[in-house]
Amino acid sequence: MNATTPSHTTHEASEDARNNDIKIYVNGEIVHRDEAKVSVYDSGFMLGDGMWEGLRLYNGKWAFFDEHMDRFFNSCKTVSLDVGMTKEEILDALNRTAAANGMTTDVHCRLMCTRGKKDKPFQHPALSRSGPTVVMILEHSKPVDSLQSAGIRLATVAQVRGLPTSQDPKLNSHSKLNCIIACLQAEAAGADEALMLDPHGFVNTTNACNFFIVRRGEVWTSTGDYCMNGITRQKVIDLCRANDIPVFEKNFSLYEAYGADEAFLTGTFGAQTPVASIDGKTIGNGERPMIQRIRQLYKELIQRETGGN
Repeated sequence: MNATTPSHTTHEASEDARNNDIKIYVNGEIVHRDEAKVSVYDSGFMLGDGMWEGLRLYNGKWAFFDEHMDRFFNSCKTVSLDVGMTKEEILDALNRTAAANGMTTDVHCRLMCTRGKKDKPFQHPALSRSGPTVVMILEHSKPVDSLQSAGIRLATVAQVRGLPTSQDPKLNSHSKLNCIIACLQAEAAGADEALMLDPHGFVNTTNACNFFIVRRGEVWTSTGDYCMNGITRQKVIDLCRANDIPVFEKNFSLYEAYGADEAFLTGTFGAQTPVASIDGKTIGNGERPMIQRIRQLYKELIQRETGGN
């Protein structure tokens, strides 16, 4: 990678020294990060057997909390993982952890639930007999400003998001090795993140975020059959429909992606992040009117959702 071209990720946050002393929720206790520990026998550590959810706190309120909980509980149900907490209990734990850290806005949480500590270091889920492990990591977290100006460089990789019969990509699983391999392949190609295709060769998603292109005033994204159906992804689709912006969930190839007027990623952390290039090909002419419009619409939605100014 060219030394004059710094690498970015869609989860690159501004440094915040307050995160050195955050308190973390671990199975009902809120403890300093240095004391937040789980067993090496935990099924999440040992096998990636768990589900997680990313949430953001704005103005004292967790944005789109119900939608995130629907996805989280549906994912856990799919793999017969008993969370051991209700949606209301999770919200209470999130709020208590935020209060313990003096956090009110620009906060990102990674909520994690694993099948818990195993009696023996083997695969069978029945060996997890102690109940689930639930962890909530809250950090002061704002995307770096340079992401909006520089944009993300993507490289198409060989690693694909697979069929639901292998590991359903709709699951927010602790088992992220597929995406990590894709990210490594993109890094080896000199890019920031990976553009992953679906099993049929159509453009799908990145290793970390959902992917959109803009062509002739239309917004396109994948069918959603082979990717995480992101909350922010759906909010962008809904905003387009509500504001007379043509939007399509459809199959399209790299041909359409390379020739797009604009391209961007969506995710809970970064909201909407511009794509600067794909496989070394510059996207558009540097002007991003559609991305700017969608970002403004999304900002207004967050303000309505959380009661901010």
